[in-house]
Amino acid sequence: MKKNFLFLSLSLVLLGCSNAGTPEVGNLSPKAQAVVIKQYGGVYKVGNPYQIMGRWYYPKEDYNYSEVGMASWYGDDFHAKKTANGEKYDMNTLTAAHRTLPLPSIVKVTNLENGRSLVVRVNDRGPYVKERIIDLSKRAASLLGYQTKGTAKVKVEVLEKESKALKAAMLGQEYSAGVLQADSVMPSNEDLNTQFSFDDYFIQVGSFREKSLANNFEAKLKKFGHTNVASAEVNGAKYYRVRVGPIPTKDIAEEKLSEIQSKGFHDARIVH
Repeated sequence: MKKNFLFLSLSLVLLGCSNAGTPEVGNLSPKAQAVVIKQYGGVYKVGNPYQIMGRWYYPKEDYNYSEVGMASWYGDDFHAKKTANGEKYDMNTLTAAHRTLPLPSIVKVTNLENGRSLVVRVNDRGPYVKERIIDLSKRAASLLGYQTKGTAKVKVEVLEKESKALKAAMLGQEYSAGVLQADSVMPSNEDLNTQFSFDDYFIQVGSFREKSLANNFEAKLKKFGHTNVASAEVNGAKYYRVRVGPIPTKDIAEEKLSEIQSKGFHDARIVH
């Protein structure tokens, strides 16, 4: 499948980030990702062996890692708290906690119960209960379709080239193995061969003639997840539409719409 990567400038990502934690950086090149991660306190680390509840864990660089097991998610209780590699956890970005993988590293998570897949950045340690193999952010769990359920059976696979490129960028080194160069972007979740498309649904909350007003309004919606301002011409006039999304399924979009409307944004609507 041909990959159409989304190139974003560093300034655009910083503009659209949550001020609670490290912003979403998945569509940036490894070098640009490293700049943002470091700016928000993150470092590259593998870590020493450690013991939790009587069990030893041995972090290591394993670029062939692939495992099937249960995934859970973590949210409000840890929001804005420091992750194991020094970043601030943001439950509205696509990140994850793993017990032994390098921090940060890039993994593909597939929900084996519905076929959905997602690329996330591992930047934290855990989980340590009931033999779960990965803890996803609230947003990632929502996109994979198990936030309400709480857990799901998943397959976790390290993306070798992407993880090595990010490591090199974090350490100020060059990486050119394979087809991924150090100035290429990381894989977009829109490029995954899944049973749904990540650009299917949005919640449109407002429309403005002035871009500055749209940007100010967008800032009020960060608590609902990823947001964007999209321009469109209507009868020769340019408008700036403020939206929450993308959202993978109509059911999730309807839940998100109810949440947004309950907070006073009564004119919000789903757009496809």
